[in-house]
Amino acid sequence: MTRAPTAAQRRVIDTADPVTGRLKGTQAQLAGLVKRGLAFRHPRPPHDHFLTPAGHRIREAEPETPRTAAEAPAATGIFAARIGGEENAPEAGPARVREVHSAWQGLLELRRMTNADGAPDRPCGWERTHLVQAAALALEAAGHRPAEPEPEASGYRVRATPQPEAVAVREPDADALRACAATLEKAGWQVGEYTEPRTRARYLLASPRRM
Repeated sequence: MTRAPTAAQRRVIDTADPVTGRLKGTQAQLAGLVKRGLAFRHPRPPHDHFLTPAGHRIREAEPETPRTAAEAPAATGIFAARIGGEENAPEAGPARVREVHSAWQGLLELRRMTNADGAPDRPCGWERTHLVQAAALALEAAGHRPAEPEPEASGYRVRATPQPEAVAVREPDADALRACAATLEKAGWQVGEYTEPRTRARYLLASPRRM
């Protein structure tokens, strides 16, 4: 679990570059953020520090206010992309758009930090161990609409599959399904379109691209 930053560390987070998440602060402050999982130290010179996805979420969070016990889970700063069809989904609106944008920018920075060649256009190790969330984030960040809980609702649904490193993406609208495929390919995924033998419904099978 990510530890909350101190007041001084929070000020460092709040003044991070709004796009790259580059941080400025004392070595002690930056090291503390790394220890809390809120920052990464770039492995290449000049070894600057950048926000992790968790750090981006804290920066985008509204100032803390007293909350009831029922509201506490929403105050933890834990982000989850819309996979489609879930109950109690986050409310759509400008705040959600900002949160998704921040999470996507954080993920791109994580790619730069952890891919051996620093490539931001190819999925990283975290995405390979969180396939459904990673694919859903790419779709939500690009503006695709997730499905509501109703079984026949339009919108995308991302689900795990028995195949290693592959997720299924379903969308009743054929044009929207092709648009989802284009988004995932642009985000560094290999995508194929298939037909369900029983229902004849079209769906995508997507895997993180390695090269």
